[in-house]
Amino acid sequence: MENENNSAAEQSLMDHLVELRDRLMWIVLVILVAFLVLFAFSEDLFSFAAKPLLAQMPEGTSMIATGVTSPFLVPLKLALLLSVLLTIPHTLHQIWAFVAPGLYKHEKRLAVPLLISSVLLFYCGIAFAHFIILPILFKFFLGVAPEGVAVMTDIGQYLDFMIAIFFAFGLAFEIPVATFLLIAAGATTPARLGEKRPYIIVGAFVIGMLLTPPDVISQTLLAVPMLLLFEGGLIMARIFLKEKISSTEAADNGPDYEIVEESTENRTGFQSEQEVEDLFAEMERRESEIEGKKE
Repeated sequence: MENENNSAAEQSLMDHLVELRDRLMWIVLVILVAFLVLFAFSEDLFSFAAKPLLAQMPEGTSMIATGVTSPFLVPLKLALLLSVLLTIPHTLHQIWAFVAPGLYKHEKRLAVPLLISSVLLFYCGIAFAHFIILPILFKFFLGVAPEGVAVMTDIGQYLDFMIAIFFAFGLAFEIPVATFLLIAAGATTPARLGEKRPYIIVGAFVIGMLLTPPDVISQTLLAVPMLLLFEGGLIMARIFLKEKISSTEAADNGPDYEIVEESTENRTGFQSEQEVEDLFAEMERRESEIEGKKE
């Protein structure tokens, strides 16, 4: 019987590993197909990605490639990045299909909208950075260039800068989801988060400093949306998690301990002290009988 249970457990583990392997293969295959399709348009994609900078550069200037392989590798890198980003919904679907059977119904109901909203918010963060933030940054940087300095940005450095900005804003736009999850888990409440707002403001600027290039403009342009998204997360939690917030606040406002008067029954397990005395009397009687038999 024990051998059968062990073999069944091993078979179940092997089934999960095979399923995991298949889903990872599907993820890699879809990314590869998307990469092959996008690589055919890699030059056009890079031209579109470089528009925020090219639109701000003076006439007669252009971007440059300082590396021998940069004209080939930089568009290839951009195509690979876009293939990973565009296939995020399929990747999350495969992960969800693998994890979902082990979740409860209420967990599934909560996870599905959170996954969808997190993907949409990540894409919104990238779009916000590309169409709004990058033009503002490049206009400022090129405007403060010293007189007589011709700004000619390397395409590799530009792509690295753009990727850093995209991921910083993509992750920053996940703040409403993180706030919602914390409140849904009962770890905190909107009121407590509101009390810590000064610390959150400082933390937003610190995160902006760490995730963006070392300049105050980029830091501020990331910190302000983060704070607005945090407030949005609090509003959504107040709307959709009223019962959870009430239960969490009730648990927080309740007493930390309860004083219970210990009775004789709690101490000894007997209903009264008389039962205890009777027990000792019976024990003494039996001891005397045993001693009498020995004599």
